[in-house]
Amino acid sequence: MKRYLLCLLVLLTLLSGLLVTTTRGAHAATSSCITPNGTNVLQGTLGGANYTISVPSNWNGTLVLYSHGYVFPNQPLLNPAPDVGIAGHVSDTLTRAALLQQGYALAGSSYSQNGWAVQQAFHDQIALLDYFDATCGTPTRTIAWGHSEGGLITAGLVQLFPDRFAGALSMCGPLAGGIGTWNQALDSVFAFKILLAGNAPLSIVHITDPTSSFNLAEQILAQAQSSQEGRARIALVAALADIPGWFDPASPEPASTDFTTQEQNQVLWLSKVDFAFAFFARAELELRAGGNPSWNVGVDYTRQLALSADRDEVIALYQQAGLKLTQDLQALETAPRITTDPQAVQYLNQYITFNGVLNIPVLTMHTTGDGLVVNQEEQAYASVVHSSGDTSLLRQVFVHRAHHCTFTPAETLTAFQMLINRLETGQWEDSTNPDLMNQEATALGPNFNVLPEPFPTGTLTPTPPAFLQFEPTLFLRPYPSNGLQ
Repeated sequence: MKRYLLCLLVLLTLLSGLLVTTTRGAHAATSSCITPNGTNVLQGTLGGANYTISVPSNWNGTLVLYSHGYVFPNQPLLNPAPDVGIAGHVSDTLTRAALLQQGYALAGSSYSQNGWAVQQAFHDQIALLDYFDATCGTPTRTIAWGHSEGGLITAGLVQLFPDRFAGALSMCGPLAGGIGTWNQALDSVFAFKILLAGNAPLSIVHITDPTSSFNLAEQILAQAQSSQEGRARIALVAALADIPGWFDPASPEPASTDFTTQEQNQVLWLSKVDFAFAFFARAELELRAGGNPSWNVGVDYTRQLALSADRDEVIALYQQAGLKLTQDLQALETAPRITTDPQAVQYLNQYITFNGVLNIPVLTMHTTGDGLVVNQEEQAYASVVHSSGDTSLLRQVFVHRAHHCTFTPAETLTAFQMLINRLETGQWEDSTNPDLMNQEATALGPNFNVLPEPFPTGTLTPTPPAFLQFEPTLFLRPYPSNGLQ
């Protein structure tokens, strides 16, 4: 009830435009960045990275540092740099307006490079914090948050610079870390190449022409989808990366035994999302890292399938197609394996592998039907935190919805408020109970319970909150427990 009343207070504040003055707000009022009315927006470039800083007139002393997601290297740097959550690079203006009205200052960098620019993001985000301190004054506290690759960067920032942050909200991030995430992606395309590509010259590592590789993969996928045998093998390809059988956030999740629809959705994930990362993003990473950082030497694919969330689907579709699953698994077992370039592994290990040590409260949030950054990445992160000996600072929440980072502003604001409550009270208690979070998100009203649809065009579709109690299955390629090759 306490949390519910607090949420109602936030809603009334938004509706009435009242400014809540706090001790922090009074202290922050001395900032040279504050204007008498409205929000002061500062934009410019630091070390080749664009930045945006937004400071409301009622600044409460808290700065929220936003880390954005992956931008392909052939795209320009984000300009203006986002200072609030975005999905598909469509700005979440509702969340931004709400946070500013509640008195939070916002800041974000474009990073000085695109692609797997984790190294640059760490530098550029800390440089932006230093600039904020020099220009606007030192915040009472700083909260890190981000989406997708920005969720990984958020977790990395609080691991590397724990003294600069009071809390963190990592959303839909690849929290298995760089090596685990890219290794699991390799498993999927390795099976695709061995089982479906035949003699086609499909490069899946040391990619010199990602456009040709991508186009060839799309042709092979379309051809495979035209036969029962091909569809069964596509399901196995998806299962080795735990790609879910749910793609459209506006559609209900397919029934657990509707394997035909699940496979059709997995084809959409591969064709419309995952292949772009498997070829274009991997080629960029290899160039950056100085070689191939991924391997599958020693991987037992029969065991991987047994652990996969998609296991039953694969077995059923192989039976329908009259294929021998053991035969295809044996083909994977005997195929030449992929080794690494050691310097590339070291690079990706540095940018970044998580050690599980937390010094501040961290809240993570993920959709259950994410086929780009699968929900099992959360299990990998929780496992390394658990191995460090103390999980009291970590909470993980899940939203029952398809696609990547498809959170409503109401869900985002509710999660953010849960983190604030943890910072204020020192206890998580029952604040992340899904039923309570759904009540609080609903109480924010219809203007905030919306989702861009079709994703992510920007057209807002009424969408109820969908927090649920959920436990991911095991992440299939954990690291560092597997060790370096």
